[in-house]
Formats: sequence, structure tokens, C-alpha cells
Amino acid sequence: MFCKATLFALALALLASANPVIREPAALTGLRVPLRRPRSLRGANGTFDHAKAIHEIVKTKNKHRKNLINIEQNLGREALPVGAEIKPLATVPAAVQKRGAVKLTDQDQDLEWTGAVAIGSPAQRFTIDFDTGSSDLWVPSSSCKSCESRNLYNPSKSSDSSKKSGSFSISYGDGSTASGTPYTDTVTVGGVKVTDQYLAAVTKESSEFQQGAVDGLLGLGFPALSELKNNPFFFTAIKQGAVSKGEFAFKLAKTGSELFIGGTNKKLYSGAIEFHDLSSAIGYWMIGGGSVSINGKKAVSGFDTIIDSGSTIMIAPQIAAQSFWKQVKGAKVFDQESGMYSYPCKSAPKVAFSWGGKSWSISADDFNLGETEEGSGQCVGALVAGDVGLGDSIWLLGDTLMKNVYTVFSVDKNAVGFAKLA
Repeated sequence: MFCKATLFALALALLASANPVIREPAALTGLRVPLRRPRSLRGANGTFDHAKAIHEIVKTKNKHRKNLINIEQNLGREALPVGAEIKPLATVPAAVQKRGAVKLTDQDQDLEWTGAVAIGSPAQRFTIDFDTGSSDLWVPSSSCKSCESRNLYNPSKSSDSSKKSGSFSISYGDGSTASGTPYTDTVTVGGVKVTDQYLAAVTKESSEFQQGAVDGLLGLGFPALSELKNNPFFFTAIKQGAVSKGEFAFKLAKTGSELFIGGTNKKLYSGAIEFHDLSSAIGYWMIGGGSVSINGKKAVSGFDTIIDSGSTIMIAPQIAAQSFWKQVKGAKVFDQESGMYSYPCKSAPKVAFSWGGKSWSISADDFNLGETEEGSGQCVGALVAGDVGLGDSIWLLGDTLMKNVYTVFSVDKNAVGFAKLA
């Protein structure tokens, strides 16, 4: 277990300049974890799934609300970003809840990039969502009565399992929670094996997870975000020498998606990796000096960006999002409460992000969440306005961006890097 002083000293050591650094590909090291492709927020006919998107936004807001609580507990309130505020638990509007037609974790509708993880000795196997926007590993417990037809973790069947003191809980958009008990056990991801890894065996789950094809979640964020108050899996792997490099990387695409642990897979990208130093010590994979352009013209600049593989919809602060959409021809508010905008489908904006180096474009298909209704000619954009509580200058970018670049997360360099997909 770590103390606040140790964590804060570690966090301060992560701060560096914001200038991009170009590094050439190195020899192949590390191990691959093939990932399953998620479905989009579009229905079968290409129209936008409004209710599902609302659930996704609420889920993202509550995840980062919990992160702020963990940062405050682990590092102290002074470590929170300027302007940050722990908001009340976000909830799905009653009108949406009453529709009852959205199964967020249905295998044909999920939004997670998942892969295989083994826990225990002998190994118990799980399908896990890998999330750079959180830091804990949790799976459903064999004592969970609401987790039927799922892979369940039975600590009594693992010779390496050890029950720990404390508790674990997370909150969902319907106001319910998932909670459980901390354990340590052997965990293997893509051939990278660590021992005494902290995890939570969840014994109570929200209805949002009971019907899902995904068993649990493995957080790839920094220790400051951990509710378990112990090292996340990748930091344990570094400490135990289970990886040769303190880096992991994602390719998220229609085919061949993977998480590469312990380096990068140079077969999946071309040219040099453009690294950007972390801009904050609060525990996120966050880089500064961000700007976004529309059709080649800079629209908003000077913001920090959290790269969060656990989210699909991009979220910008209210004023910044309004400024962005004012510069999109034909754009209009689609859902004011949820911060959604639409634009003419036939004239999709060419959106690109930069952090002082190259511009990284988002394809028109990835920016388009679907037609508002069949034949409307208006499509919903993947950038929404939302107050996540992180402050006025922090944006959340997830797989809408990551599907268009090879993304590298480096503990060794304290940086996030991007490269062109091969």
C-alpha cells in the first residue's frame, strides 16, 4: 500500500516539458493481447442510438467523478486540477430509463475493447475491458448472485489468492453500485505474469453489467486513481520486471486490434512515434497544448487532453464545445441536456487534433455517431459538451481518436505517443 507523500512525490516526478519528441521504432519487444472490436453507437439501419449514447456519457462522467474522489483520497485535495469539482452522481434521465430497450452490455451492442486475462493458480479466465482512464482490476466473484452466465472468480480455487482488508465500490448511471472485496492473486495478461496483484472480487453488481459479455475491467491508469490504493497491473509488472519496457500500446481498428504490453509492435505503425510529455501529476494519461481544427482551420486551442481508452464519445467543457460547433457549417443542438450536436451528413467536418506536432485526423466515419433518424440528413457528432468536473481546460478523448492512430502509453518516458497506422 502506498501513502500520500510517496504518491505525490511520484506524481511530481512525472511532470516534464510539453514539447513533442520524435522517436524512431525500436526492435519488437513485449507481448500481444488480441482485442475484440466493439460495436458502434449506430443501430442496424445506421441511425443514432440516442439512449445508448446517453448511458455512455453518464457512465464516463461517473467514472471520472470516482477518479477525482480517489485522487483526493490518495494525493490530497491540493492535487486536484485547477477548477476541478466533484459533482453529484450523474444519472440517466427518467424518460430514457423508462424506454427499457437498451442493453448496454449486450454482446452485439457493447462499446468496450476486450481481451483475455487469467487470474489465479490454476488460471481462471476472463474477458476484460482495458481502460486507460481508471486504475483498478475488478471481476465478478463466485459469490455474486446477480452475475449468472458469466465467468466468475473463485478465490478459494487459487493457491495464490489472499483476501485483504477494505472494500471496493463503483457507481453507475442508474444510481446503483457494484461492490466487492479486495484480494491479491497472480494475474496474467498477454503472457505478462505478475504475482500479488491487487484486484476486487465484485459481489454485487448493477443491472447494467448483469447481461454483459464483458466480465470486468483492468485499469491502465496511474496509482493515484486506484480505489484499492495499490499499484495497477502495469505498474506491478514494471516493479517485478515482468516487462522489458515500461510501455504499452493500442491498435484499435476494424481488424487486427491489439494491446501490446512491454513496448510497441512496429508492424502496426509506420514512421516515428511522436511523444508528448504528461502535463499533470494527478494520475491521468494527460497531455497539454492541445488544439483541434475543422477543415484545416484551428477552432479551439490551449487545452489538456486525457487519452481514455474506456470511452467512445469525446467530451469537451461546455464553452469549448460550443465554440467548436459554432464553426461547423449547418451544426445545431440535438440534445441540449446531454450536450449533443448534429451536422449535415453530406458535409461532415474534417476534424484533426494536434499537440504541437503533427495533426492527427479523425475519419468522417468515426466522427459520425449516426443519423438522428432515418432520412433526416442530420448526423450526430462524436464531440459533446459536458461538465465532468475536471475543470475548464480538460478534454476527454477516447477510441474515436485512438481508432485513427497507433497510441503508445509510456511510463518510462512519462508520455503519450502517436504514430501513423500501418
